[in-house]
Amino acid sequence: MEQEKYIESTKRTFLTGLSEDIWAVFIGGLLISIILAGVFFLGVKFVIPVYQWENGNDLLAKVLTGSNLLVLSVIGIIFLFLSSLAVTVSGNSIKKYIAGFGVIFILAVLSLIIAGNKTISYFGIEYVVFALLVGLLLSNLFSLPAWLKEAARSEFFIKTGLIILGTSILFTDIIKAGLPGILQSVLVVAAVWFFALWLCRRLKVDDEFGVILASAVSICGVSAAIVASGAIKGDKKKLSYVTTLVLLVAIPMLIILPWIIKKFGISELVGGAWLGGTLDTTASVTAAAELVGPAATRAGVIVKFSQNVLIGIAAFFIAAWWVVKKTKATGDQEKPSLKLIWERFPKFVLGFIAASLVFSFLIPIYSGKQVSGILNSLRTIWFALAFVSIGLEARFLDLFKVQEGRPALAFIGAQLFNIIWTLLWAYLLFGGILFPPPDIK
Repeated sequence: MEQEKYIESTKRTFLTGLSEDIWAVFIGGLLISIILAGVFFLGVKFVIPVYQWENGNDLLAKVLTGSNLLVLSVIGIIFLFLSSLAVTVSGNSIKKYIAGFGVIFILAVLSLIIAGNKTISYFGIEYVVFALLVGLLLSNLFSLPAWLKEAARSEFFIKTGLIILGTSILFTDIIKAGLPGILQSVLVVAAVWFFALWLCRRLKVDDEFGVILASAVSICGVSAAIVASGAIKGDKKKLSYVTTLVLLVAIPMLIILPWIIKKFGISELVGGAWLGGTLDTTASVTAAAELVGPAATRAGVIVKFSQNVLIGIAAFFIAAWWVVKKTKATGDQEKPSLKLIWERFPKFVLGFIAASLVFSFLIPIYSGKQVSGILNSLRTIWFALAFVSIGLEARFLDLFKVQEGRPALAFIGAQLFNIIWTLLWAYLLFGGILFPPPDIK
């Protein structure tokens, strides 16, 4: 009897000890495996939700149909079931979570439907904008109930989505851009990261804030901010602050940058590489680049993929640098070890890298394309859930109150440097100055 109690206690300890990162990898990996098994071994034809519409009649005929709403409901139930496992085992209130998740899921789908309008889509305004705004409106105009706050788990949702995103980051695509694409990614990320951190220090913004902010500006926005925060065990309030800034600043960039490219006659390749290096998500790069031209879209997406690959490398170096920094600051005589770095390293990044490697080298390109639409659809919903949650967790006035608004000023200054620096290297590397323009088809 005592042995059975000990075994049961050990199981509970093991399960409750599983981190959010591990659950994200488990859920993301499980969904990928189910889709692969369903398509290639069982011959299942998965249905993807429809969000695109042009007018009121179109909305009713395509989006708000019984069959489409049923597909969305099934996805919502599956996501709720899987995420509830993590919530329950972690010892949180499952009743509050279920109620709150239902509301957040509806708001997330609503943001996708709004962004699916043909006119809105033409101007490149993504669902992330509407998801953030609806969350911000609720959190800033009303006092949120505890059950809704319980379900607003932005990090968990976006980490799970990032695992699935790994399936679309193919090394074969990155090779297409050749040396110019890789060089631009490295030069932009490194220079912008250190400039942003330097600017934060000049404005007397603490290094914890600075690291999260610098990673968001230099690599790929919200995803990179979450990776950096995980690597340094950062304050969740600071992370929420930075992610809100990322999304708010992205709105004018989506409109202004394509206009500049057209106004000043910048070539499509250079313009696409510029957009890929400055805008924060692949979807925003695609939306903005499509306003410029097909070559811009291809160049922008490939450059963005190249930067996304740097997430894993950046996570390792940020974790290692932070361990060294903290060891020196505390006067600890023990040398920084791989064990300490491993403890800091955000484990969900391994799931992202694993998914990328599997789809790059183990799954044929044709087979990958067969499931890419399904996986991208699932990833998009996880991200929409995350961005609604970010809005619910953020207070708009905090952007001006936190450290007297200095982090916001540092972010905007770093983003302006990023825009100028990236344009310079896009022109040198993709404009035929240092290398022949890459043949991107």
